[in-house]
Amino acid sequence: MASEAESLSRQAYRRLETLIVTMKLPPGALVTEKQLIGLAGQGRTPVREAIQKLEWQGLMRVRPRVGLQVTEIIESDHESIMQVRRQLEPVVAVLVTEHANDQQRTTLLDCAKAMGAAAATGDIPGFLDADKRFDDILEDACPNRFLMSALAPLQTHSRRRWFSTASIERLDQAVTQHVAVIRAIRTGDVDAARRAMETLLAYLTNS
Repeated sequence: MASEAESLSRQAYRRLETLIVTMKLPPGALVTEKQLIGLAGQGRTPVREAIQKLEWQGLMRVRPRVGLQVTEIIESDHESIMQVRRQLEPVVAVLVTEHANDQQRTTLLDCAKAMGAAAATGDIPGFLDADKRFDDILEDACPNRFLMSALAPLQTHSRRRWFSTASIERLDQAVTQHVAVIRAIRTGDVDAARRAMETLLAYLTNS
């Protein structure tokens, strides 16, 4: 029963996070719990748990006597976010390359294919969905859960900022960089995975 409740909460979180990242819930928007329940398609308890997680991640704030507000994108936060990501994610790439199982490596290939299809059709939301799955697979495959707990909110903030200025040209570049990381992980090349992740993060820092 507990795992079912956790699954519903995760579904509610994933749905609301996607709406925030793709700005269907725009920065600064005021919303009610009832509206979020409708948007998430889940009951009150899973949505409240999702709201708590979004608030902890800095994507939503609870304003007394006003309601819930989607946080603004603070441009000055970008360098601080990427500073942490540049330190931690190459370590994740190495650990995942060493520890990912066959199923996880196959699922990464599916992500690469989805990203390629998104680039071919200019489907920016489709790419973001595949990018989220990429992060989820790395989280599952990484044996250090503390690393991934630290990175998860930073990745979401980065994804939202990237979407805010996305273009077809930037989509092509992002897909190329992600696929390079996936290719290195799948082949088990630790050094190549670390370098590919460093290149991806350098691109994200300057884009």
